[in-house]
Amino acid sequence: MTRVKRSIHARKKRRALLDRSKGYVGRANNTYRQAKETQLKAGVYAYRDRRNRKRDFRKLWITRINAAARLNDLTYGKLIHGLTLAGIEIDRKSLADLAVRDAEAFAAVATAAKDALAAKA
Repeated sequence: MTRVKRSIHARKKRRALLDRSKGYVGRANNTYRQAKETQLKAGVYAYRDRRNRKRDFRKLWITRINAAARLNDLTYGKLIHGLTLAGIEIDRKSLADLAVRDAEAFAAVATAAKDALAAKA
């Protein structure tokens, strides 16, 4: 079997990894071994944080909805319960957008939730 020289392919692979590690601190941006470990860790962080981003945005939406609900004399939990009783199906992202951009529309939604809560009680 003939001998295969890997020099060009190996160098190309290393150069590509070092190009991806631009901006890293210390030896992690110019030493192959450090850069390789840092790239592996970066991939783990990216995977984890793609999931955490969803969690963080939901937390932000709930905070915004709660603040707007309190301006309309409701708590977040009572607002969501009232919306469920009223049969209004609106997701938290859209509700938070209403709370920030259109206070009158959010007030109308909050009034509907209040009426549904009053009808139940």
